[in-house]
Amino acid sequence: MFRGIKANIVPVIPSYSNQAMRPPNVFHLVLLLGLAAGAAGCAGQGQSSGARSPGEPLPHPDLTSLRNGVPVASIADVVEKAVPSVVSIWSTRTVRLESDDFPFGNPLFRQFFGPAPEMPRELHQQGLGSGVVVQGGYILTNNHVVEGADELRMNAANKREYRVKVVGTDPQSDLAVLKVDGDASGLVPIPFGDSSRLRLGDIVIAIGNPLGVGISVTMGIVSAKGRADLHIVDYGDFIQTDAAINLGNSGGALISTRGELIGINTAIANPGHATNIGFAIPSDMARPIMQSLIQHGKVFRGQLGVAIQDIDPELAKALNLPSSEGVLVTDVREDGPASKAGLKRGDVITEVNGRTVNTTGELRNLIAGLGARSIAKLIIFRDGHRQSLSVSLGEMPAPTAQRGPPSPAPNREPTSLEGLTLDDLTPVNKKRFKIADRIKSGVVVTGVAPTSPAAEADLETGDVILEINRTPVSSPAELGQLWKRSKGNVLLLVDRQGWTHYVLIKR
Repeated sequence: MFRGIKANIVPVIPSYSNQAMRPPNVFHLVLLLGLAAGAAGCAGQGQSSGARSPGEPLPHPDLTSLRNGVPVASIADVVEKAVPSVVSIWSTRTVRLESDDFPFGNPLFRQFFGPAPEMPRELHQQGLGSGVVVQGGYILTNNHVVEGADELRMNAANKREYRVKVVGTDPQSDLAVLKVDGDASGLVPIPFGDSSRLRLGDIVIAIGNPLGVGISVTMGIVSAKGRADLHIVDYGDFIQTDAAINLGNSGGALISTRGELIGINTAIANPGHATNIGFAIPSDMARPIMQSLIQHGKVFRGQLGVAIQDIDPELAKALNLPSSEGVLVTDVREDGPASKAGLKRGDVITEVNGRTVNTTGELRNLIAGLGARSIAKLIIFRDGHRQSLSVSLGEMPAPTAQRGPPSPAPNREPTSLEGLTLDDLTPVNKKRFKIADRIKSGVVVTGVAPTSPAAEADLETGDVILEINRTPVSSPAELGQLWKRSKGNVLLLVDRQGWTHYVLIKR
Protein backbone atom coordinates (compact mmCIF):
# COMPACT_ATOMS: atom_id res chain seq x y z
CA MET A 1 0.00 0.00 0.00
CA PHE A 2 1.18 3.52 -0.70
CA ARG A 3 0.26 5.58 2.36
CA GLY A 4 -0.20 9.26 1.63
CA ILE A 5 0.70 8.98 -2.02
CA LYS A 6 -2.52 10.68 -3.17
CA ALA A 7 -1.04 14.09 -2.44
CA ASN A 8 2.00 13.30 -4.57
CA ILE A 9 0.32 12.08 -7.76
CA VAL A 10 -1.25 14.83 -9.84
CA PRO A 11 -2.90 15.13 -13.25
CA VAL A 12 -0.66 16.63 -15.87
CA ILE A 13 -2.99 19.37 -17.10
CA PRO A 14 -2.35 22.91 -15.84
CA SER A 15 -5.13 24.21 -13.66
CA TYR A 16 -7.52 26.80 -15.00
CA SER A 17 -6.08 30.28 -15.12
CA ASN A 18 -8.10 33.35 -14.16
CA GLN A 19 -8.48 35.86 -16.96
CA ALA A 20 -11.10 38.59 -17.17
CA MET A 21 -11.92 38.38 -20.87
CA ARG A 22 -9.01 37.01 -22.91
CA PRO A 23 -6.99 33.78 -23.17
CA PRO A 24 -3.81 33.76 -21.07
CA ASN A 25 -0.30 33.66 -22.38
CA VAL A 26 0.54 29.94 -22.53
CA PHE A 27 3.81 30.21 -20.63
CA HIS A 28 2.25 32.30 -17.87
CA LEU A 29 -0.55 29.75 -17.65
CA VAL A 30 2.01 27.09 -16.76
CA LEU A 31 4.25 29.14 -14.50
CA LEU A 32 1.62 30.87 -12.43
CA LEU A 33 -0.87 28.12 -11.84
CA GLY A 34 -1.12 25.37 -9.25
CA LEU A 35 -2.33 21.86 -9.94
CA ALA A 36 -5.78 20.51 -9.27
CA ALA A 37 -6.04 17.25 -7.29
CA GLY A 38 -5.76 14.39 -9.74
CA ALA A 39 -7.50 11.15 -10.43
CA ALA A 40 -6.52 8.32 -12.68
CA GLY A 41 -7.73 4.80 -12.85
CA CYS A 42 -9.82 2.62 -15.01
CA ALA A 43 -12.10 -0.32 -15.41
CA GLY A 44 -14.66 -1.35 -17.95
CA GLN A 45 -15.93 -4.23 -19.99
CA GLY A 46 -15.02 -5.97 -23.20
CA GLN A 47 -11.83 -7.46 -24.57
CA SER A 48 -8.90 -5.95 -26.41
CA SER A 49 -8.10 -6.89 -29.96
CA GLY A 50 -5.24 -9.08 -31.09
CA ALA A 51 -4.73 -12.66 -32.21
CA ARG A 52 -1.98 -13.58 -29.77
CA SER A 53 -2.74 -15.10 -26.38
CA PRO A 54 -2.79 -12.72 -23.37
CA GLY A 55 0.62 -12.02 -21.93
CA GLU A 56 2.55 -12.96 -25.08
CA PRO A 57 5.21 -10.28 -25.66
CA LEU A 58 4.84 -7.84 -28.51
CA PRO A 59 7.37 -8.28 -31.29
CA HIS A 60 9.53 -5.21 -31.81
CA PRO A 61 9.94 -3.95 -35.36
CA ASP A 62 13.41 -3.29 -36.62
CA LEU A 63 13.98 0.38 -35.81
CA THR A 64 17.00 0.66 -38.10
CA SER A 65 16.73 2.20 -41.53
CA LEU A 66 19.24 3.03 -44.21
CA ARG A 67 20.31 6.64 -44.69
CA ASN A 68 22.80 7.16 -47.48
CA GLY A 69 23.53 3.45 -47.26
CA VAL A 70 24.30 3.59 -43.50
CA PRO A 71 22.06 1.78 -40.92
CA VAL A 72 20.59 4.33 -38.47
CA ALA A 73 18.34 3.58 -35.47
CA SER A 74 15.32 5.91 -35.42
CA ILE A 75 11.70 6.07 -34.29
CA ALA A 76 10.92 8.81 -36.81
CA ASP A 77 8.78 6.61 -39.07
CA VAL A 78 6.66 5.47 -36.09
CA VAL A 79 6.21 9.01 -34.78
CA GLU A 80 5.39 10.41 -38.20
CA LYS A 81 2.33 8.15 -38.43
CA ALA A 82 1.13 8.71 -34.84
CA VAL A 83 1.52 12.49 -34.37
CA PRO A 84 -1.45 13.45 -36.61
CA SER A 85 -3.73 11.50 -34.22
CA VAL A 86 -2.84 13.60 -31.15
CA VAL A 87 -4.66 16.90 -30.54
CA SER A 88 -4.60 19.85 -28.14
CA ILE A 89 -7.76 20.53 -26.12
CA TRP A 90 -8.57 23.99 -24.77
CA SER A 91 -11.24 24.22 -22.09
CA THR A 92 -12.96 27.37 -20.87
CA ARG A 93 -15.28 27.95 -17.94
CA THR A 94 -16.78 31.02 -16.30
CA VAL A 95 -16.52 31.54 -12.55
CA ARG A 96 -18.76 33.92 -10.64
CA LEU A 97 -16.80 35.80 -7.98
CA GLU A 98 -18.15 37.08 -4.70
CA SER A 99 -16.82 40.10 -2.85
CA ASP A 100 -15.07 37.87 -0.32
CA ASP A 101 -12.94 36.48 -3.12
CA PHE A 102 -11.09 39.80 -3.36
CA PRO A 103 -8.49 40.79 -0.73
CA PHE A 104 -9.97 44.28 -0.44
CA GLY A 105 -13.33 42.75 0.42
CA ASN A 106 -11.93 41.94 3.85
CA PRO A 107 -13.07 44.60 6.41
CA LEU A 108 -9.53 44.80 7.81
CA PHE A 109 -8.17 45.78 4.38
CA ARG A 110 -10.96 48.31 3.86
CA GLN A 111 -10.05 49.93 7.19
CA PHE A 112 -6.55 50.72 5.95
CA PHE A 113 -6.98 51.01 2.19
CA GLY A 114 -10.54 52.24 1.72
CA PRO A 115 -13.25 50.75 -0.52
CA ALA A 116 -12.41 47.91 -2.85
CA PRO A 117 -11.64 48.92 -6.44
CA GLU A 118 -14.11 47.95 -9.15
CA MET A 119 -13.42 44.33 -10.07
CA PRO A 120 -14.98 41.99 -12.63
CA ARG A 121 -17.76 39.79 -11.26
CA GLU A 122 -16.97 36.97 -13.68
CA LEU A 123 -13.66 35.51 -14.74
CA HIS A 124 -13.00 33.24 -17.70
CA GLN A 125 -10.67 30.39 -16.81
CA GLN A 126 -8.80 28.47 -19.45
CA GLY A 127 -7.07 25.10 -19.23
CA LEU A 128 -5.03 23.02 -21.64
CA GLY A 129 -4.73 19.28 -22.18
CA SER A 130 -4.26 16.71 -24.92
CA GLY A 131 -6.41 14.08 -26.59
CA VAL A 132 -6.24 11.20 -29.04
CA VAL A 133 -8.36 10.72 -32.18
CA VAL A 134 -9.67 7.17 -32.00
CA GLN A 135 -12.52 6.68 -34.48
CA GLY A 136 -15.22 8.50 -36.43
CA GLY A 137 -14.55 11.94 -34.98
CA TYR A 138 -14.34 10.67 -31.39
CA ILE A 139 -11.56 11.88 -29.09
CA LEU A 140 -10.31 10.00 -26.03
CA THR A 141 -8.90 12.11 -23.19
CA ASN A 142 -8.89 12.47 -19.39
CA ASN A 143 -11.96 13.49 -17.43
CA HIS A 144 -9.98 16.13 -15.54
CA VAL A 145 -9.15 17.82 -18.86
CA VAL A 146 -12.82 18.59 -19.56
CA GLU A 147 -14.46 18.55 -16.13
CA GLY A 148 -16.53 21.68 -15.45
CA ALA A 149 -15.84 23.23 -18.86
CA ASP A 150 -18.38 25.55 -20.49
CA GLU A 151 -16.68 25.38 -23.87
CA LEU A 152 -14.18 23.02 -25.50
CA ARG A 153 -11.98 23.66 -28.54
CA MET A 154 -9.58 21.31 -30.23
CA ASN A 155 -6.54 22.03 -32.39
CA ALA A 156 -5.42 19.22 -34.67
CA ALA A 157 -2.21 18.53 -36.55
CA ASN A 158 -3.84 19.72 -39.77
CA LYS A 159 -3.88 23.23 -38.19
CA ARG A 160 -7.66 23.27 -38.08
CA GLU A 161 -9.64 24.22 -35.00
CA TYR A 162 -12.67 22.12 -34.10
CA ARG A 163 -15.43 22.58 -31.58
CA VAL A 164 -16.05 19.43 -29.60
CA LYS A 165 -18.75 18.26 -27.22
CA VAL A 166 -18.65 15.76 -24.37
CA VAL A 167 -20.13 12.34 -25.20
CA GLY A 168 -19.54 10.84 -21.78
CA THR A 169 -17.23 10.99 -18.79
CA ASP A 170 -16.10 8.43 -16.22
CA PRO A 171 -14.55 10.17 -13.19
CA GLN A 172 -13.84 6.81 -11.52
CA SER A 173 -11.25 6.05 -14.20
CA ASP A 174 -10.51 9.69 -15.18
CA LEU A 175 -11.49 9.09 -18.78
CA ALA A 176 -13.74 11.09 -21.11
CA VAL A 177 -14.89 10.79 -24.71
CA LEU A 178 -15.47 13.85 -26.91
CA LYS A 179 -16.89 14.15 -30.40
CA VAL A 180 -16.22 16.75 -33.05
CA ASP A 181 -19.23 19.03 -33.43
CA GLY A 182 -19.52 19.14 -37.22
CA ASP A 183 -17.18 18.09 -40.01
CA ALA A 184 -14.51 15.69 -38.72
CA SER A 185 -12.72 15.25 -42.04
CA GLY A 186 -8.97 15.51 -41.90
CA LEU A 187 -8.66 13.77 -38.53
CA VAL A 188 -6.49 10.64 -38.41
CA PRO A 189 -7.54 7.91 -35.94
CA ILE A 190 -4.82 5.96 -34.19
CA PRO A 191 -4.86 2.12 -34.10
CA PHE A 192 -5.21 0.49 -30.69
CA GLY A 193 -2.47 -1.76 -29.36
CA ASP A 194 -2.61 -4.50 -26.72
CA SER A 195 -1.15 -3.13 -23.49
CA SER A 196 -1.30 -6.54 -21.77
CA ARG A 197 1.66 -7.68 -23.86
CA LEU A 198 3.97 -4.90 -22.74
CA ARG A 199 7.10 -5.95 -20.86
CA LEU A 200 9.29 -3.99 -18.48
CA GLY A 201 11.91 -2.25 -20.56
CA ASP A 202 9.79 -2.01 -23.72
CA ILE A 203 10.31 1.28 -25.55
CA VAL A 204 7.32 3.64 -25.43
CA ILE A 205 6.69 7.10 -26.87
CA ALA A 206 4.63 9.87 -25.24
CA ILE A 207 2.93 12.44 -27.48
CA GLY A 208 1.04 15.50 -26.26
CA ASN A 209 1.12 19.26 -25.80
CA PRO A 210 3.33 19.86 -22.73
CA LEU A 211 3.31 23.38 -21.26
CA GLY A 212 1.35 24.58 -24.28
CA VAL A 213 4.43 24.68 -26.52
CA GLY A 214 2.81 22.47 -29.16
CA ILE A 215 2.62 18.77 -29.94
CA SER A 216 5.85 17.18 -28.74
CA VAL A 217 7.36 13.70 -28.61
CA THR A 218 9.37 12.05 -25.81
CA MET A 219 10.69 8.52 -25.53
CA GLY A 220 11.34 6.18 -22.63
CA ILE A 221 10.64 2.67 -21.45
CA VAL A 222 7.97 0.83 -19.48
CA SER A 223 9.25 1.24 -15.92
CA ALA A 224 6.50 -0.80 -14.22
CA LYS A 225 3.08 -2.31 -14.88
CA GLY A 226 -0.01 -2.89 -12.81
CA ARG A 227 0.25 0.14 -10.54
CA ALA A 228 -3.20 -0.57 -9.14
CA ASP A 229 -2.95 0.80 -5.59
CA LEU A 230 -1.95 4.44 -5.95
CA HIS A 231 -5.22 5.58 -4.31
CA ILE A 232 -5.94 8.43 -6.68
CA VAL A 233 -9.22 7.09 -8.09
CA ASP A 234 -11.42 4.05 -7.63
CA TYR A 235 -9.96 2.05 -10.51
CA GLY A 236 -6.34 2.16 -11.57
CA ASP A 237 -3.90 -0.23 -13.25
CA PHE A 238 -1.32 2.19 -14.56
CA ILE A 239 1.62 1.77 -16.85
CA GLN A 240 4.57 3.59 -15.28
CA THR A 241 7.04 5.15 -17.70
CA ASP A 242 10.11 7.37 -17.63
CA ALA A 243 9.15 9.02 -20.94
CA ALA A 244 8.97 12.71 -20.06
CA ILE A 245 5.36 13.73 -19.27
CA ASN A 246 4.64 17.31 -18.27
CA LEU A 247 1.74 19.66 -17.55
CA GLY A 248 -0.54 19.64 -20.57
CA ASN A 249 0.23 16.03 -21.53
CA SER A 250 -2.96 14.80 -19.82
CA GLY A 251 -5.07 12.81 -22.26
CA GLY A 252 -2.23 12.43 -24.74
CA ALA A 253 -1.00 9.21 -26.31
CA LEU A 254 1.48 6.64 -25.06
CA ILE A 255 2.36 4.51 -28.09
CA SER A 256 4.41 1.44 -28.80
CA THR A 257 7.18 1.14 -31.34
CA ARG A 258 4.54 -0.29 -33.66
CA GLY A 259 2.76 3.08 -33.60
CA GLU A 260 -0.22 1.71 -31.69
CA LEU A 261 -1.99 3.38 -28.74
CA ILE A 262 -1.12 1.47 -25.59
CA GLY A 263 -1.94 4.13 -22.97
CA ILE A 264 -3.49 7.50 -22.12
CA ASN A 265 -1.00 9.74 -20.28
CA THR A 266 -2.66 10.84 -17.05
CA ALA A 267 -0.54 11.62 -13.99
CA ILE A 268 2.95 12.42 -12.75
CA ALA A 269 4.50 11.78 -9.36
CA ASN A 270 5.33 14.68 -7.07
CA PRO A 271 6.33 17.34 -9.62
CA GLY A 272 9.36 19.32 -8.50
CA HIS A 273 10.81 16.37 -6.61
CA ALA A 274 10.49 13.06 -8.43
CA THR A 275 11.42 13.08 -12.11
CA ASN A 276 10.53 10.77 -14.97
CA ILE A 277 7.76 8.98 -13.06
CA GLY A 278 4.65 9.19 -15.20
CA PHE A 279 1.51 7.09 -15.30
CA ALA A 280 -0.73 6.11 -18.21
CA ILE A 281 -4.08 4.31 -18.30
CA PRO A 282 -3.46 1.12 -20.32
CA SER A 283 -5.32 0.80 -23.60
CA ASP A 284 -6.86 -2.52 -22.60
CA MET A 285 -8.77 -0.67 -19.86
CA ALA A 286 -9.35 2.59 -21.70
CA ARG A 287 -10.80 1.03 -24.84
CA PRO A 288 -13.82 -0.78 -23.30
CA ILE A 289 -14.60 2.30 -21.21
CA MET A 290 -14.52 4.43 -24.36
CA GLN A 291 -16.82 2.00 -26.18
CA SER A 292 -19.28 1.91 -23.28
CA LEU A 293 -19.36 5.71 -23.07
CA ILE A 294 -20.00 6.00 -26.81
CA GLN A 295 -22.74 3.37 -26.81
CA HIS A 296 -24.42 3.99 -23.44
CA GLY A 297 -23.06 7.23 -22.00
CA LYS A 298 -21.91 5.36 -18.87
CA VAL A 299 -19.78 2.41 -17.76
CA PHE A 300 -21.32 -0.81 -16.44
CA ARG A 301 -18.83 -2.22 -13.93
CA GLY A 302 -19.12 -5.63 -12.34
CA GLN A 303 -19.21 -6.21 -8.61
CA LEU A 304 -18.94 -9.21 -6.30
CA GLY A 305 -20.57 -7.62 -3.26
CA VAL A 306 -17.62 -8.24 -0.93
CA ALA A 307 -15.06 -6.32 1.09
CA ILE A 308 -11.48 -7.37 0.40
CA GLN A 309 -8.06 -6.88 1.95
CA ASP A 310 -4.41 -7.41 1.04
CA ILE A 311 -2.56 -10.16 2.91
CA ASP A 312 0.89 -9.60 4.36
CA PRO A 313 2.96 -12.32 6.12
CA GLU A 314 1.92 -11.16 9.61
CA LEU A 315 -1.79 -11.18 8.77
CA ALA A 316 -1.40 -14.58 7.10
CA LYS A 317 0.17 -15.91 10.31
CA ALA A 318 -2.60 -14.44 12.48
CA LEU A 319 -5.25 -16.07 10.26
CA ASN A 320 -3.36 -19.39 9.97
CA LEU A 321 -3.01 -19.05 6.21
CA PRO A 322 -0.24 -21.00 4.44
CA SER A 323 1.04 -17.94 2.58
CA SER A 324 0.32 -14.28 1.82
CA GLU A 325 -0.76 -15.03 -1.74
CA GLY A 326 -4.22 -14.02 -2.89
CA VAL A 327 -6.78 -11.51 -1.62
CA LEU A 328 -8.70 -11.94 1.64
CA VAL A 329 -12.50 -11.68 1.71
CA THR A 330 -13.37 -9.79 4.91
CA ASP A 331 -17.11 -9.29 4.40
CA VAL A 332 -19.85 -10.60 2.13
CA ARG A 333 -22.93 -8.50 1.46
CA GLU A 334 -26.12 -10.40 2.26
CA ASP A 335 -28.03 -11.43 -0.90
CA GLY A 336 -25.21 -10.07 -3.09
CA PRO A 337 -23.66 -11.95 -6.05
CA ALA A 338 -20.84 -13.47 -3.95
CA SER A 339 -23.22 -14.52 -1.16
CA LYS A 340 -25.48 -16.30 -3.64
CA ALA A 341 -22.47 -18.15 -5.06
CA GLY A 342 -21.35 -19.32 -1.60
CA LEU A 343 -18.37 -17.03 -0.95
CA LYS A 344 -17.66 -16.52 2.77
CA ARG A 345 -15.67 -14.21 5.03
CA GLY A 346 -12.18 -15.65 5.44
CA ASP A 347 -11.99 -17.06 1.90
CA VAL A 348 -8.88 -16.15 -0.05
CA ILE A 349 -9.37 -15.44 -3.76
CA THR A 350 -6.30 -16.48 -5.76
CA GLU A 351 -7.56 -16.47 -9.38
CA VAL A 352 -10.24 -14.83 -11.53
CA ASN A 353 -10.95 -16.43 -14.90
CA GLY A 354 -7.50 -17.98 -14.93
CA ARG A 355 -5.63 -14.81 -13.92
CA THR A 356 -3.71 -14.76 -10.64
CA VAL A 357 -4.58 -11.96 -8.20
CA ASN A 358 -2.41 -10.90 -5.26
CA THR A 359 -3.62 -7.38 -4.46
CA THR A 360 -6.99 -5.76 -3.87
CA GLY A 361 -6.33 -3.44 -6.79
CA GLU A 362 -5.82 -6.33 -9.20
CA LEU A 363 -8.98 -8.08 -8.03
CA ARG A 364 -11.09 -4.92 -8.05
CA ASN A 365 -10.01 -4.01 -11.58
CA LEU A 366 -10.54 -7.51 -12.96
CA ILE A 367 -14.06 -7.82 -11.55
CA ALA A 368 -15.04 -4.31 -12.61
CA GLY A 369 -13.61 -4.88 -16.08
CA LEU A 370 -15.66 -8.03 -16.65
CA GLY A 371 -18.80 -5.91 -16.48
CA ALA A 372 -22.23 -6.42 -14.96
CA ARG A 373 -23.98 -9.77 -15.56
CA SER A 374 -20.73 -11.47 -16.57
CA ILE A 375 -19.56 -14.75 -15.05
CA ALA A 376 -16.45 -14.66 -12.87
CA LYS A 377 -14.82 -18.05 -12.28
CA LEU A 378 -12.96 -17.83 -8.98
CA ILE A 379 -10.35 -20.08 -7.43
CA ILE A 380 -10.43 -19.71 -3.64
CA PHE A 381 -8.58 -21.12 -0.66
CA ARG A 382 -10.85 -22.16 2.24
CA ASP A 383 -10.04 -24.20 5.35
CA GLY A 384 -6.84 -25.52 3.82
CA HIS A 385 -8.43 -26.58 0.53
CA ARG A 386 -8.56 -25.13 -2.98
CA GLN A 387 -12.07 -24.68 -4.39
CA SER A 388 -13.71 -23.16 -7.46
CA LEU A 389 -16.79 -20.94 -7.58
CA SER A 390 -18.69 -19.23 -10.40
CA VAL A 391 -20.27 -15.85 -9.63
CA SER A 392 -22.78 -13.97 -11.77
CA LEU A 393 -21.62 -10.40 -11.22
CA GLY A 394 -23.90 -7.55 -10.25
CA GLU A 395 -23.58 -3.94 -11.36
CA MET A 396 -21.40 -1.56 -9.37
CA PRO A 397 -23.59 1.27 -8.05
CA ALA A 398 -22.62 4.91 -8.39
CA PRO A 399 -20.22 6.11 -5.67
CA THR A 400 -21.88 7.49 -2.54
CA ALA A 401 -20.77 10.27 -0.22
CA GLN A 402 -18.29 9.29 2.47
CA ARG A 403 -19.09 9.39 6.14
CA GLY A 404 -18.90 12.98 7.38
CA PRO A 405 -17.46 14.21 10.68
CA PRO A 406 -19.17 12.77 13.77
CA SER A 407 -21.71 14.74 15.72
CA PRO A 408 -20.73 16.01 19.19
CA ALA A 409 -19.91 13.33 21.75
CA PRO A 410 -22.52 12.41 24.36
CA ASN A 411 -21.93 13.46 27.95
CA ARG A 412 -20.41 10.19 29.21
CA GLU A 413 -17.00 8.85 30.15
CA PRO A 414 -15.65 6.32 27.59
CA THR A 415 -13.03 3.63 28.24
CA SER A 416 -9.36 4.04 27.27
CA LEU A 417 -7.15 1.16 26.12
CA GLU A 418 -3.57 1.59 24.82
CA GLY A 419 -4.29 4.61 22.63
CA LEU A 420 -7.91 3.68 21.88
CA THR A 421 -10.93 5.41 23.36
CA LEU A 422 -13.84 2.93 23.38
CA ASP A 423 -17.54 3.04 24.11
CA ASP A 424 -20.59 0.78 23.96
CA LEU A 425 -22.60 0.34 20.78
CA THR A 426 -25.48 2.49 22.02
CA PRO A 427 -28.25 3.99 19.83
CA VAL A 428 -26.64 7.39 20.43
CA ASN A 429 -23.27 6.18 19.12
CA LYS A 430 -24.88 4.39 16.16
CA LYS A 431 -26.53 7.65 15.14
CA ARG A 432 -23.46 9.74 15.93
CA PHE A 433 -21.09 7.66 13.77
CA LYS A 434 -23.68 6.56 11.17
CA ILE A 435 -23.13 2.88 11.97
CA ALA A 436 -25.09 0.41 9.81
CA ASP A 437 -28.29 -1.00 11.27
CA ARG A 438 -27.08 -4.56 10.67
CA ILE A 439 -24.35 -4.13 13.30
CA LYS A 440 -25.99 -5.42 16.49
CA SER A 441 -22.98 -5.98 18.74
CA GLY A 442 -19.45 -4.63 19.12
CA VAL A 443 -17.35 -1.85 20.61
CA VAL A 444 -17.21 1.65 19.13
CA VAL A 445 -13.87 3.44 18.65
CA THR A 446 -14.49 7.05 19.70
CA GLY A 447 -10.88 8.20 19.61
CA VAL A 448 -7.40 7.10 18.45
CA ALA A 449 -4.17 8.54 19.88
CA PRO A 450 -2.05 9.84 16.94
CA THR A 451 1.17 7.97 17.79
CA SER A 452 -0.36 4.77 19.14
CA PRO A 453 -0.04 1.29 17.58
CA ALA A 454 -3.77 1.50 16.80
CA ALA A 455 -3.17 4.63 14.72
CA GLU A 456 -0.29 2.90 12.94
CA ALA A 457 -2.73 0.07 12.12
CA ASP A 458 -5.12 2.66 10.57
CA LEU A 459 -7.94 2.32 13.08
CA GLU A 460 -10.29 5.31 12.84
CA THR A 461 -12.86 7.07 14.98
CA GLY A 462 -16.26 5.53 14.23
CA ASP A 463 -14.90 2.02 13.60
CA VAL A 464 -16.73 -0.81 15.36
CA ILE A 465 -14.59 -3.63 16.77
CA LEU A 466 -16.52 -6.89 16.29
CA GLU A 467 -13.89 -9.48 17.25
CA ILE A 468 -10.52 -9.73 18.95
CA ASN A 469 -8.37 -12.72 17.97
CA ARG A 470 -11.44 -14.34 16.33
CA THR A 471 -13.56 -13.97 19.51
CA PRO A 472 -16.69 -11.73 19.35
CA VAL A 473 -16.88 -8.80 21.81
CA SER A 474 -19.86 -6.77 23.00
CA SER A 475 -18.45 -4.29 25.52
CA PRO A 476 -15.27 -2.29 26.21
CA ALA A 477 -14.73 -4.27 29.44
CA GLU A 478 -14.89 -7.60 27.59
CA LEU A 479 -12.53 -6.29 24.90
CA GLY A 480 -10.10 -5.06 27.58
CA GLN A 481 -9.99 -8.42 29.34
CA LEU A 482 -9.32 -10.34 26.13
CA TRP A 483 -6.73 -7.74 25.11
CA LYS A 484 -4.81 -8.14 28.36
CA ARG A 485 -4.85 -11.93 28.10
CA SER A 486 -3.58 -11.93 24.51
CA LYS A 487 0.10 -12.41 23.72
CA GLY A 488 1.89 -10.75 20.84
CA ASN A 489 0.01 -9.01 18.04
CA VAL A 490 -3.74 -8.42 18.34
CA LEU A 491 -6.06 -9.29 15.45
CA LEU A 492 -9.26 -7.24 15.28
CA LEU A 493 -12.27 -7.63 13.00
CA VAL A 494 -13.55 -4.09 12.39
CA ASP A 495 -16.64 -2.70 10.69
CA ARG A 496 -16.21 0.60 8.85
CA GLN A 497 -19.05 2.22 6.92
CA GLY A 498 -20.94 -1.06 6.68
CA TRP A 499 -18.03 -3.28 5.57
CA THR A 500 -15.71 -5.38 7.74
CA HIS A 501 -11.95 -5.85 7.48
CA TYR A 502 -9.12 -7.16 9.63
CA VAL A 503 -6.72 -4.91 11.54
CA LEU A 504 -3.49 -6.24 13.03
CA ILE A 505 -2.15 -4.16 15.94
CA LYS A 506 1.51 -4.83 16.59
CA ARG A 507 2.66 -5.04 20.19
